[in-house]
Amino acid sequence: MAEENVDLDCGLEEEDDGSDDPNLELQLDTFRAKWMSELKPSCDTRLPRASSQRRTQENAREEKAAELYLRAVKEEQNGAFYEAIKFYRLAMQLVPDIESKINYSHSDADQAEGNYREEGDGDGDIEDLVAYFDHQLTFGTSFPKICSPELEKSQMHISALPREILMYIFRWVVSSHLDMRALEQLSLVCRGFYICARDPEIWRSACQKVWGHNCTKLGHYLSWREMFLQRPRVRFDGIYISKTSYIRQGEQSLDGFYRPWHHVDFYRYLRFFPDGSVVMLTTPEEPLSIVSRLRTQNVRMDAVKVGHYRLSQETDNQTKVYAVVHKRKEEKSSDLQKNRFYRRNTAPEADHTFHVGLLLSSVGRQSFNKLTWMHHSCHITYKLTGETVISAFDLNKMYTPFIFGRVKSYTAFSDQAL
Repeated sequence: MAEENVDLDCGLEEEDDGSDDPNLELQLDTFRAKWMSELKPSCDTRLPRASSQRRTQENAREEKAAELYLRAVKEEQNGAFYEAIKFYRLAMQLVPDIESKINYSHSDADQAEGNYREEGDGDGDIEDLVAYFDHQLTFGTSFPKICSPELEKSQMHISALPREILMYIFRWVVSSHLDMRALEQLSLVCRGFYICARDPEIWRSACQKVWGHNCTKLGHYLSWREMFLQRPRVRFDGIYISKTSYIRQGEQSLDGFYRPWHHVDFYRYLRFFPDGSVVMLTTPEEPLSIVSRLRTQNVRMDAVKVGHYRLSQETDNQTKVYAVVHKRKEEKSSDLQKNRFYRRNTAPEADHTFHVGLLLSSVGRQSFNKLTWMHHSCHITYKLTGETVISAFDLNKMYTPFIFGRVKSYTAFSDQAL
């Protein structure tokens, strides 16, 4: 047994001595590398050179098609429809379904074109969406329709109407009251109505209705719709209300011990119309009983003043509203002349005209909803001598700002088309 142990120990010593051989270490590393390569899955192997080149060509083709498609969209926005069709066809020849692979974000358009202008309010995305809807409606059809019925019906569908008649209906929706809110709600019906609601001619007519026919250029605005939404203007779908409260001292009691105080509230109302006319009313009656009576210009109230207004040039980011109002002329009663107690020496006849200056601003989430007093004066013109006397009012705490409130009944009916 001792000899076997000795032989075993000697054998172990010989193996330890042989492990330092560099050839064995090299063979072991080679075996390990081969073994690890066999364990790797086949999907991790490199793609063949032909497949890599094919993928590169496909990516280049898609990038070129996307560039052509976005250029077609830009040409269509600028009104060059023939150029847009040409680029649409080139893009479709390269990649037939390129429209589904394009992300209509503003950054992608900038990377592909390099010449799109940045817009902070997201109107660029809206314009791209209009072009996308328009292309989807016209692609592959000889006679494109604005919309199509979801279910087959025996009755005539609105999609059978020509586009010109539909646009005329849309102008009736806007109406002479410039109800753009109803136009935006109508655009939610379908893609075709969305395109019609973004028609530049409707928004251009609305801008000319507000700022006059001299409004022929966009200036720094990108579209007529953007001008109408962002350029300061008075609103027509509601009324501006100013509430004033003060404490008035009453008469002293007979015993001299008690003197009452009265809390007085009164309101000023301003209603603007798109044709440049304005209605002004000062009364203690609350809005609940007055607002509905100011829906039209023909208000039958003695205290109502009518006139016209204009928007001043926008300087220093401020827009001013100037209005000139007067009382309605009352018809002279013939019975007064027949009365024997009629005075021959009556007070001289005079015309009273009120000049108002207001500063337009925006407060909170609504736009153009505040009017702050800047000037208020009364011009008295005597008819006999032609002399005019001007009396300016002191703008103290009795002149609180006007705050706008939307009234649904003002745009419930359409008198005439835009």
